[in-house]
Amino acid sequence: MRTGTAAFLIGIIIFQQLTALPELKWAGLLPLLVFVAFWLPRLRPISATVNSNPLILSSPGLYLAGLRLFILCSTGFLWALLYVSFVYSTTLKPELEGKNLIAEGMIVSVPIHRDRSIRFRFRIDRLLHEGKEVESPGQVRLSWYGSFTELKAGDQWRVSIRLKRPSGFMNPGGFDYEGWLFQQQIAATGYVRKNLETNRLLESGTFSLNHQPIHYLRQSIAEKINKLSEGLENTGIITALIIGERSQISAEQWDVLTKTGTNHLLAISGLHIGLISGLFFFLMRKVWSLSSRLTLYWPAPKAAAVAALLGAIIYAALAGFSIPTQRALVMVAVIMGSILLDRTSLPGRSIALALLLVLLLDPLSVLSVGFWLSFAAVSVILYGMTGRINNKSSMPVMAWHQWGKIQWLILVGLLPLTLLFFQRVSVFAPVANLVAVPWVSFLVVPIVFLAVLLMGVQAKLAGWLLTLVDHLLNGLWWFLDELASLPFALWVQPSPPVWIVVLGLLGAIVMLAPKGFPARWLGAVLLLPVFLNMQKKPETGEVWFTLLDVGQGLAAVVQTREHTLVFDTGPRFSSSFDTGDAVVVPFLSQMGIHKIDRLLISHGDNDHIGGAQSILRQIPVDEIYTGVPEKFSKSEFEDTSGINAKQCTSNQSWNWDGVEFKILHPPETLHSFTKNDGSCVLHVQARGGSMLLTGDIHKKSEQHLVKYYPAEIKASILVAPHHGSKTSSSPEFIQTVNPQYVLFPAGYRNRFNHPAENVVDRYKENGIQLLDSAAHGAIQFRIGRTNESGGRVSAPETYRQIARHYWNR
Repeated sequence: MRTGTAAFLIGIIIFQQLTALPELKWAGLLPLLVFVAFWLPRLRPISATVNSNPLILSSPGLYLAGLRLFILCSTGFLWALLYVSFVYSTTLKPELEGKNLIAEGMIVSVPIHRDRSIRFRFRIDRLLHEGKEVESPGQVRLSWYGSFTELKAGDQWRVSIRLKRPSGFMNPGGFDYEGWLFQQQIAATGYVRKNLETNRLLESGTFSLNHQPIHYLRQSIAEKINKLSEGLENTGIITALIIGERSQISAEQWDVLTKTGTNHLLAISGLHIGLISGLFFFLMRKVWSLSSRLTLYWPAPKAAAVAALLGAIIYAALAGFSIPTQRALVMVAVIMGSILLDRTSLPGRSIALALLLVLLLDPLSVLSVGFWLSFAAVSVILYGMTGRINNKSSMPVMAWHQWGKIQWLILVGLLPLTLLFFQRVSVFAPVANLVAVPWVSFLVVPIVFLAVLLMGVQAKLAGWLLTLVDHLLNGLWWFLDELASLPFALWVQPSPPVWIVVLGLLGAIVMLAPKGFPARWLGAVLLLPVFLNMQKKPETGEVWFTLLDVGQGLAAVVQTREHTLVFDTGPRFSSSFDTGDAVVVPFLSQMGIHKIDRLLISHGDNDHIGGAQSILRQIPVDEIYTGVPEKFSKSEFEDTSGINAKQCTSNQSWNWDGVEFKILHPPETLHSFTKNDGSCVLHVQARGGSMLLTGDIHKKSEQHLVKYYPAEIKASILVAPHHGSKTSSSPEFIQTVNPQYVLFPAGYRNRFNHPAENVVDRYKENGIQLLDSAAHGAIQFRIGRTNESGGRVSAPETYRQIARHYWNR
């Protein structure tokens, strides 16, 4: 069972590495493989014995065992192909991108309010283009900006919309938004065109089977929680714990949760669903046992198992049957099913069965980090605690001792995976979780659950319970905040390669083995590479340059041997999302960079400065140079912590590790260059190559640079001025710079149509190679080391092509 499930899983993992989908006809082999694997006689490996000592497996036995595992692996591969082919069958036709469309359909999620918009999932039942019905992509994710009617889950609307295929940032260390949309079966994203007569409500949602009853109920609960908890500090956390909606949690709260390793507490998954099902189980067992007639009719454990499963289903429904809750629900169903069927199963077999069911229901689960961490955590706890739990002692000291041991098991066992997925580990996570998990699980969640049950009949009592929960969370938050404020709360390290992860997992298995296992110290040796994993650095005189993909904006990182410069930080989209946090910080962590020596913000437009606040909050910055120093004296940049932002001017230069940096613009007399034309322009000269970063300058500034710095602006790599707009990249400027490559930092299907066609043609006429972040993702160069062709500028590495999967645009 366990070996077969592992082989099935490996087949699905192999499938998820594909860059393009195979033809569906190969899935026709699936019934044959299932028949061969499960219905033909399974010959067991044959072993011979000499003097009662087992010898090696016979060749036929090994062959049959290996063949069966190969068949199960192939079955997993083809099952994923069959599943994905149905998911992938509903996509937005490329010719409909950006067009004005009329859609009729239903809101199929709880609408989420953001700063200037409301976001929701919309199931399109009918789609019109220029009056003609076209194929519907199915479920899409829409934003409605500005003023709008209050939206309800289950509402049926006719709206005018614009759509585009799923598109996200593609950067090393970053989140694969396109993969997440694919896993959620969202075929397109877009927005509702406002102030149009076309937008009208066709039918209001109600609590009925035809109108998304679960999401309607979840939205009603969220609204009641907001009303009853008005004025409380932890409304966002309370809402997250009961319906899994975390949009109201602030960035500061997430920072504390991340630094203490307790952010998993706000994900309704195995922990909370297991807790609620356990409470239902023990309560029902106790109540059922009070009646001898009931116990004669049906055993109390079976009645309790049904109640536990029902409780798990209710809680999973409150969370909208999200993918993590589905996974947890399957695990509860496996355990309760064994009780109902009077079957005693070993823990390992139960985990294997739950894993197999999850993979059959949704083979895309392997794309989720939560999938790996949840199954790994359960496996580590069962492995580490087997035979070590003292059931005879009910002493609180013993209980806390065992609970502390579980935290140690999770820290060591999940360390390689945590670094692989997040490049950071909370040093104080065991201490924080030792208190936070029982505090939230046994106090907060049951009271919140009870408050929700009472909302419809005793609103006043429900409000009092929510106030009690708020006080409980305040007490816990004081403890977590104190831990998060300690130095070195987070250990940040580059993402380890696969071989180090495998060694680390083997080391954890050996290290956490029961007492008496020989040479457990070898586990620490195998774990050592995880701690010593160091990212490579440029050589002296060499520079590594990365233009990050931040959509319609600019963010770039320049690395020398011992120094790092960040040039612009990309846009801020809302109070809870910006590219500093989503792109720049994860990239720096992936590269093993823990400090920014100089943050250079070219000018004050949002698409260049928007991510600065998040970067300053999370990473130490030595110096800030900018075209808008006055912006850093405002309250939103209080995280500068006393750093004096300096005005960048053309007289500034420095040398880092044999690499020359020089600011060429603006001149010291700034009055003639304002706004975009006042952007800082940076020239970087490495051994054998150079680059020019230009911000958003226009032709006026270009002419100034051509006149006063004709030699200094020559560069191997040019980041196109103002994203390649029509107001920049003049012929004289291009010919003077004479780059080998020009990079356009532009968003996919951006509303400014950057880069402009005539600008693109201008660069092509000069024989310059063109790259843009929308098509290529992050673009990386290494300058200074002799390459295969004898030059000193490496060929570009484009992350969208390197990390491509079949779901990516």
